[in-house]
Amino acid sequence: MTRGDVVEVNWPYSDLTGSKTRPAVVVQADFLNGIIDDTVLVQITSTRHHLPGTEVLIDPAQETTSGLRRVCVAACTNFLTLDQILILRTIGTLSDAAMQKINDCLKKVLELP
Repeated sequence: MTRGDVVEVNWPYSDLTGSKTRPAVVVQADFLNGIIDDTVLVQITSTRHHLPGTEVLIDPAQETTSGLRRVCVAACTNFLTLDQILILRTIGTLSDAAMQKINDCLKKVLELP
């Protein structure tokens, strides 16, 4: 699994009342693979919150290797660290351009330089 991979996981609800199988994008640095068992993910969802600078639009017509079937967003306000064995499957990968937008989004959300 590498940065930019689109995976399916059982993403827990924020109130821990359950979970839903949904896509997510791996945002963890590749050098951590094999060193730690966890992976840092950003949620991919069809629900837009329209908070400026917090979502990256992913259109499968442009991101043809994403494995996604409909237009959705990477919601950079919603990320999760999960043990790699809990990743259900890899469905695709995002382009370098899409990952750069996600990088910029995460910087804004986390107030990083």
